[in-house]
Amino acid sequence: MLVFLGLAILIIALVVLGRTFLVGRGSSGSLSPAVLDQARRQGAAPDLIYMVEVKGYEIAEQSVGVINDEGFGAFYSAKDGRRVQLRIDRGTMTDALCPGLPVTDMEPLTALVRCERDEVGWYREGGGHHEYIAVRDGHLIKLAGSLGDVDRATLKAAVAGARHVATTAPAAPSPSHTPVTRGDLPTTGDGAPIQNTGPGG
Repeated sequence: MLVFLGLAILIIALVVLGRTFLVGRGSSGSLSPAVLDQARRQGAAPDLIYMVEVKGYEIAEQSVGVINDEGFGAFYSAKDGRRVQLRIDRGTMTDALCPGLPVTDMEPLTALVRCERDEVGWYREGGGHHEYIAVRDGHLIKLAGSLGDVDRATLKAAVAGARHVATTAPAAPSPSHTPVTRGDLPTTGDGAPIQNTGPGG
C-alpha cells in the first residue's frame, strides 16, 4: 500500500514539474482555431493575420482582435508583466515617412523620433517607446513596446520571423436580427383593442 502511495505522489510531482517547465518556455506563437475565428468575426482581414515568436513572451489570446478597419492586433506578455504589441495593417514605410510618424504609445506625441533602417526593416524609437516595422506585400508589420519592457534585439528577431497564419475558412456572418412576427396583431390599424359602443357612445 505504501509503495502504491509513493508511486502516486511521484507521478503527481512529475506532472506538476512538467507543467511548470512547459509554462516557463516561450510561446510557439500559435493561435487556437476559436481565437482565429473570433478575430475574423471582428473584421480582421485573413491576409493580415500574422504571428511572431517573441522570446520570453507568450501571446495573450484574450487580446487578439481587429485594429482600425481590418487590421490584426495582439499583445504578448512576459511572466513579470512586461508586454509588447503586435499590429498588422495595410500600409507602407519609407525613409522619408519614418521620422514624421509617432512611435506606438510614445509620450508626448511631439517627441523626437529616431529611425534606423536595416535588413529587417525600420527600427524606431521615441518618447520612451520603440518598435520594429517591416513591410511585406503592402502589409505593415509592427512590433512595439516600452524601452523598459523589451530590448531592440528581441523586437528585431521577432519581426524578422513574422509569418502569415493561413485560415481554412472565412468567418461565418453574424446572425441577422430579423423582427419576430407576431400572429396576435392585426395587419391594419394601431393594434389597440376595439371597444364596441352603443348608440349613446
